[in-house]
Amino acid sequence: MKTGIIVYVTGDDSKMNEAEQKKIIKDQMKADRVESISAQHGQYDINDAWRTLAARGVHRVLCVLAECTGMGNIKILNQQLQLCG
Repeated sequence: MKTGIIVYVTGDDSKMNEAEQKKIIKDQMKADRVESISAQHGQYDINDAWRTLAARGVHRVLCVLAECTGMGNIKILNQQLQLCG
């Protein structure tokens, strides 16, 4: 079963590109696919990200909140929420 992560990014993520964000989260969370929601990059809401993951064959979808620091690093802020539906 493929695992997907939806990352809701807060903070200033203008110093990172979307590919860097996704690679960091994918490595940290051991996910098959990653979709991000942020002011600068990625999807606009959780539903859009969820549909994108489902269309790519992902069955287990987790959602996390992350903060982009001033140095361009991403820090996971809370526990994972498993989305179902």
